[in-house]
Amino acid sequence: MSGFKLLDDSSSRVGSEISADQSAFRRDQPLGLTVHSLPSPERALEPDPRRIRKGRWNMLLVFLVCAAPVLASYISYYLVRPEGRRNFGELIDPQRPLPDLPGISLAGQSINLKTLKDQWLLISVAGGACDAVCSRHLYLQRQLREGLGKDRDRVDWVWLIPDDAQVPAELLPALKEATVLRVPAQGLSAWLSPAEGHRFEEHWYLVDPMGNWMMRFPANLDVDGAARAKRDLERLLRASASWDQPGRPAVN
Repeated sequence: MSGFKLLDDSSSRVGSEISADQSAFRRDQPLGLTVHSLPSPERALEPDPRRIRKGRWNMLLVFLVCAAPVLASYISYYLVRPEGRRNFGELIDPQRPLPDLPGISLAGQSINLKTLKDQWLLISVAGGACDAVCSRHLYLQRQLREGLGKDRDRVDWVWLIPDDAQVPAELLPALKEATVLRVPAQGLSAWLSPAEGHRFEEHWYLVDPMGNWMMRFPANLDVDGAARAKRDLERLLRASASWDQPGRPAVN
């Protein structure tokens, strides 16, 4: 009996050891690996639409960051129109570039109108004899420019004379900082034009630093009208501050 019992115990121990060894063997088995096929060279060279779209968006973002100052200046003036904010002057569309037109200063110097670019130009037109409307316009032009403070040097006030009449001597001291040119009447009328029912002499005309006539102020300005024109000009100066700098001095 005891022999059988010993045999049974030995068999049990051997079976347990075998089971333990099998379990350890299973635990020590290496991990299974799954092999995936590599893409063909043709597929590897195919463009990835998602990568292309991402690259294009990145390029657009860089462009917008670089162009933001200039874009913001034009958007802020031409597109953003909060309630209660309207132009006093009439925008000219399409804009008209400075013509290739000869002019003569009061000192007899020959100056082409095209060379006046690179500054904002606030222009009035009147005969050399300068009647009451002309005198008022010249006075208000000077006052407006002086009222611009540190931005005054970004603006020239200009008087264009389309005839040969003598300028009154008493006006000359007040014109020291003005650009005064005699220009051919025909060439001037081919560039500027008054509002319907009005004459050249009744308006102010505004030219931007790129040399484009872009605004015409209402006829027969008084002090209040000049103040409103000044607000238009101040907004334009703020909007262009990032790229427009004071340029050449006035021509006499």
